[in-house]
Amino acid sequence: MPNRANAALIQLRAWLAQEDVQSESRLPPERELCETLGVSRGELRKALDVLEREGRVWRQVGKGTFVGIRPVDEMATLANVASSSSPGEVMRARLTIESILAAEAALNAKQAHLDQLKLCLAASREATSWREYETCDNRFHRALAEASGNQVLLALFDLLNTIRRTVVWSRGRTRPESPPADHHSFAEHDRIYNAVADRDPEGARRAMYNHLSSVQTELMQINEAAQ
Repeated sequence: MPNRANAALIQLRAWLAQEDVQSESRLPPERELCETLGVSRGELRKALDVLEREGRVWRQVGKGTFVGIRPVDEMATLANVASSSSPGEVMRARLTIESILAAEAALNAKQAHLDQLKLCLAASREATSWREYETCDNRFHRALAEASGNQVLLALFDLLNTIRRTVVWSRGRTRPESPPADHHSFAEHDRIYNAVADRDPEGARRAMYNHLSSVQTELMQINEAAQ
């Protein structure tokens, strides 16, 4: 029997190679595949077990067997990352990714991007509550990410932003008053914008890093006060 099972595995490998089955393709039903390979259903299942352990195929009850590695449940993975991440980890990731985005924006921003950033700066100063300000702040950082012209970095920004809202803001930032006129982020955002508008990637990177460092300090103070 072991020899027959091994033979079934060899035949299945050969069939996959000969048919040039593409990743994510669904294999024929077991009965049809057994007839094609000339093996029993038990032998076929043992062969599929081996390929599944190797990451060549994956099976889902009620749907069949598919070629390739089992897809990751994106939302479940995101939830796992968020639940196991600390505010410090999120801020360190922001310091890295958003500093790069600022530098890329200085190199690639078009006038429309600069105009959008200007609008975000003005709106943030006119905010009458912290919630309204944070909405404007999010728009500014998202507009800057778009100005980078790099879709991969933009996708990373969006992923990180989703985690950030879960990890950081869930720790409580309820303040009744609106941002003061001398709120540090206003001047810091201005410096980021000016560096981007001046096509100064190093200046933009440094301005963003300094801004997020200030935000990190502020969040730590808020968390300590809430404890």
